[in-house]
Amino acid sequence: MIITLKDGSQKEYGQPMSVIDIAADISEGLARVATAAEINGEVEDLRTVIDQDCELNILTFDSEGGAAAFRHTTSHIMAQAIKRLYPDVKLAIGPSIADGFYYDVDSETPLTSDDLEKIEKEMKKIVKEGLAITRFTKPRQEAIEFFKEKNEPYKVELIEDLPEDAEISFYQQGEFVDLCAGPHLMSTKPVKAFKLTSLAGAYWRGSEKNKMLTRIYGTSYTKKADLETYLTRLEEAKKRDHRKLGKQLGLFMMRDEGPGFPFFLPKGMILKNTLLDYWREIHTKAGYVEISTPIMLNRQLWETSGHWDHYKENMYTTVIDETDFAIKPMNCPGGILVYQSEPRSYRDLPLRMGELGLVHRHEKSGQLHGLMRVRCFTQDDAHIFMTPEQIRDEIKGVAKLIDSVYQLFGFKYHVELSTRPENSMGSDEDWEMATDGLRSALDDLGLDYVVNEGDGAFYGPKIDFHLEDSIGRTWQCGTIQLDFQLPLRFNCEYTGADGEKHRPIMIHRVAFGSIERFIGILIEHFAGAFPTWLSPEQVRVLPISDKYLAYAEQVNEQLKEAGIRTGIDARSEKIGYKIRESRLAKVPYMLVVGAKEEEEGLVSVRSRFAGDEGQKELGAFIAAINEEIKTRTAREVTVQEEEQKN
Repeated sequence: MIITLKDGSQKEYGQPMSVIDIAADISEGLARVATAAEINGEVEDLRTVIDQDCELNILTFDSEGGAAAFRHTTSHIMAQAIKRLYPDVKLAIGPSIADGFYYDVDSETPLTSDDLEKIEKEMKKIVKEGLAITRFTKPRQEAIEFFKEKNEPYKVELIEDLPEDAEISFYQQGEFVDLCAGPHLMSTKPVKAFKLTSLAGAYWRGSEKNKMLTRIYGTSYTKKADLETYLTRLEEAKKRDHRKLGKQLGLFMMRDEGPGFPFFLPKGMILKNTLLDYWREIHTKAGYVEISTPIMLNRQLWETSGHWDHYKENMYTTVIDETDFAIKPMNCPGGILVYQSEPRSYRDLPLRMGELGLVHRHEKSGQLHGLMRVRCFTQDDAHIFMTPEQIRDEIKGVAKLIDSVYQLFGFKYHVELSTRPENSMGSDEDWEMATDGLRSALDDLGLDYVVNEGDGAFYGPKIDFHLEDSIGRTWQCGTIQLDFQLPLRFNCEYTGADGEKHRPIMIHRVAFGSIERFIGILIEHFAGAFPTWLSPEQVRVLPISDKYLAYAEQVNEQLKEAGIRTGIDARSEKIGYKIRESRLAKVPYMLVVGAKEEEEGLVSVRSRFAGDEGQKELGAFIAAINEEIKTRTAREVTVQEEEQKN
């Protein structure tokens, strides 16, 4: 058999070989760090025996699949430690996730954060034991009886729900055996850098009707230094939590009277409206027209669009005049009705219609998270109707617009092309044409991208933009979806140059995604310290004492007249206290005024960026800050943190 490796080289063997043996044949060093393998594109176990020609990519921790296998093994080590310490605990599921792993357990005596240290200590023993990990299978009924004897009801339920012909595999390390499809490491020995990070409640199988289990989160790395870097980033993320900063800065609130429905406070509305003003500016320049469509439309529309069949469980519905209605979860069907409102010619195309539409989606309560996961949000949607010849240029135009947005906020990003999901509509030919259209545009732009198989929308493939924030976390925000289906379902038409009727092609796209979620990301990205143009309060005037209040008010009024968002701290407090308060409020500029400033018509400028900037003439300061706001410049911080505190 011939094994083709990732670099294109080939190895030939005269007998079946396991992946780990092939790795060892290539290099002992590779075998030591191998964690899993891709065989013909599918992630498999190192124990997998290959007996025919194939493409083989041996994975290490540096790859997504390799890290997942490493962390999945760590979750089993944690489960084994839990069973050693608390034998009566029942195990549910323990997958790897982005940056770590978790295991859901059912414990009669609630586990607390104090237990995590004990579990970690036992995990270290298991790693030190260097237990070999083996895989075996059992027939369905034997597998059920095996876990019934062990009093593991969640495992029994999982097996009973598997297809009748499914292979039921187990992994064993020492005395511990778990139901698992793998892949896993060859032994527990390599897992030396790990940390259990938190506990949370999680309903069994994500259903509120089921029992609440305890979910224990953790992470693991091959090197202690990498683990410490991650934990430092985790601590930094806690400081930047948008829920905490949103409350501290008076931006938004959540209430029990409306779980998942955010309330924007006055400062938050300034932030939101500033973002929307920017959105309108760049879309006007890019040739978009803005529309607004109703928040609720009848069932017939949603049946035509396909949402009623494909998305109904996430939609809020009601009955009006004996007719079913749904609150819109997406803006696209309304945009199509606008397109159909008048006859269209090829001369009208491309037609770029933008909408800041409020949509509602029924998210499970356990999935709600501040502004990141809500039940109502504003989508910065646009729908572009075009001819087939315009596809490539329009996709490139959207990609460039999204790039300009992320560049402004200092985000790096990577791109994914998501292909046809199982739950989809339309012909193979349409899907192939749509996917090729997106792929060609990305190739023309020279953008690197990865293919995300099966993650497209139900009506078409899409390009997703995953941005990276200031502490290295990634967020999926921008998306471009090419749609041949909805124009067909709604019988959209335009008159071509030949005088005949033709079907337009449609792009769905967002740049911010959800405005609310994007604000949450920005809060955490900037740690609440927004660039001056975006800050709800751009300047705060600080009189040294009540004697200079009149001059402070005069300065404040001139700032307002210049269009600067300004406030005044008129409290009878010491100036050091006022400066500290302004700093906590993340105000970009503080203007301190006292006797000398009043006498000479000056202001003493302190900024978040450079600390004490000295005395300036007010007109010069206004001209400088207005230029900073107009150009949306993000000033670099040049002063050390310790200097800022003094």
